Amino acid sequence: MSWKPAAAWTSLTPRQGRRHFRVVLQGGRGSERWVELISLLSPQVRLREHWSDLQDSNQWQSGWQPIPSDDSDGI
Repeated sequence: MSWKPAAAWTSLTPRQGRRHFRVVLQGGRGSERWVELISLLSPQVRLREHWSDLQDSNQWQSGWQPIPSDDSDGI
């Protein structure tokens, strides 16, 4: 069975000032799986997240989700 995470992710809290990311790399096996993300607005912002963290709906949501307009943290 192949492993393919969603191509786009939204962080529920800003990560290095950004919230919307796309997948650029993935790797690892089993509990060591990881995904490398790049910010849509600032390509120099790259994150490597454990797959288990991306599955935590308190931290991440798959797809590009809207940010509430009253959120002063921005995108």
